[in-house]
Amino acid sequence: MKFALITAALLSGIGLVNVANATSVDKGKALVEKANCASCHGAGLNAPILPAYPKLAGQYPDYIYYALKAYKVGNGNAQYGRNNAVMGSQVQSLTDADLHDIAAYIASLPGNFVIKK
Repeated sequence: MKFALITAALLSGIGLVNVANATSVDKGKALVEKANCASCHGAGLNAPILPAYPKLAGQYPDYIYYALKAYKVGNGNAQYGRNNAVMGSQVQSLTDADLHDIAAYIASLPGNFVIKK
């Protein structure tokens, strides 16, 4: 009986943690629109205006999050940071939760990535 109670308490606690850390696709969409990401990454974030800008739509959310986080760190950390003046200035005011929301939104967009097997 004690084991069942402890197990139930632990499992419900895990569920509460996941709810607290849930991302918001709607908030991510609002942040992407506010930052006008489409001005460089194109319509639906899938048609960049220049070949140097990446397609983002449909990209894995973890990749997007860590890329944005690396732009936020910038050149301050040579092993982790990314150096790009435009992207660096875009992400400086964003929180980690904002970056997760943006990543969730971008991952939800239809993209045309090719996965080679």
